[in-house]
Order: sequence, then structure tokens, then C-alpha cells
Amino acid sequence: MIDKLRAWARRHTEQNRYSPVGVVFHWVMAFMVLFQLGWGWYTSWIPPGGDKLYAYEVHSAVGLPIMLLAVGRLVWRIIIPGPENDADTQGIQTQIAYAFHYVFYVCFFGLPLSGWVMWSSVAEPGPLYLAGLVPWPQIPFDQLQLTTRWIVMDVAEDVHHLLVLALLITVPLHVAAALKHHFWDRHDVLRGMLPDIPDDPEASPHRPREPRLPAGSGGG
Repeated sequence: MIDKLRAWARRHTEQNRYSPVGVVFHWVMAFMVLFQLGWGWYTSWIPPGGDKLYAYEVHSAVGLPIMLLAVGRLVWRIIIPGPENDADTQGIQTQIAYAFHYVFYVCFFGLPLSGWVMWSSVAEPGPLYLAGLVPWPQIPFDQLQLTTRWIVMDVAEDVHHLLVLALLITVPLHVAAALKHHFWDRHDVLRGMLPDIPDDPEASPHRPREPRLPAGSGGG
């Protein structure tokens, strides 16, 4: 099964493009993360009350799927590595890009988890739902003393805010880097994530490359 998936994905990676599954993961998660940043900012301005609780419910309903999508995306990238594009030969710039990807994954997991902890540490906050539909269990903090629960919530809130700050820094830099590679360097990075972008005649030639395989795959 995995070999068939790799053979299917190779038809795209040999053209220096990400597989359709990888493209869907990227853009769906990008949209959801941007929504969360905007909605979280909006929620912070709502005065305490029913409207604020509802806003938090929407925030959590979107945040939990991001965590599950991050799991799926990570598994997909391990099984089906992305193409080797022009930006993979840029030395220190490539290493910085890889570091950004690690930061993104830390945020993809850390933000929903810290939000889950915050929600579970509050006394009777109400039910938690995945995508607003599927009931999601709370972490059993109800056995802890109330003061301990407030400490847990305070720590989780600090982590949450720190990771939001990390996203506010890395997202614009990530977008700027992608635009630089496409318009300035004439690289194929953005092209690989946007299959509908036509080839630029002035772009660097798109050389077929062998797709990267996971360690221990034996080249097959």
C-alpha cells in the first residue's frame, strides 16, 4: 500500500511538485491557522459573558482539528517526502526554512494542547467539541485543588501566548520567503504548492529530481 502511494506521489515529485494530498494539508491548515489568529484576537476584545464563552467554543472547535491535521500531515510527510526543489540547495537559507518548519509543528501541536489544558482547568467551562460536532473529553483536572488548577491554567496560558507570538513572527516570514523565492530568485517552491501557476519562461529550469525517500526505505 505504501509503495503504491509513493509511486503515485512520485509522478508529482518528479515534476518538483508536492502531491495533491500534501497541497491540501498545507492550504487547509494555513487557512485554519490564519482564522485562529484572527478569531483569537477578536475573542480577546469581547467582554466576559456568554458571547465570550461562545467565541472560545468556536476557537476550540477549530483548534482541535488543527492538531489532528498536524498528526496526519506529519505522518504523510514521513511516508511521502516532498519534492527536492530549488530552495533545498540554498545552504543557510535552507536550514532556516527547516527550522521554521519545526517551529510550525511545535505550534500546531502546542497551541491546541495548551488550549485543551486551559479549557479543562477551568471549573465547569462547558462541553468541548471537535469541529463543533464530536464531543471531546476534558483532561481530568477536577480532582485537583482549585488553586492548583488555576496555576495549571496560568502556565498553559503563558505557553499559548508564547506560541501565538511565534506564529505571528514565523507566518509573515514564511510568506515573504515564499514570495522571494518565486518572484526574485525564480525558484520553483511556490509553483510546487500552487499547481495552477504557469511556468515562468524566465524561471530557473525545472530539472527532474529523484524524490527524497525516508531513512531505511532502501531506495524503494
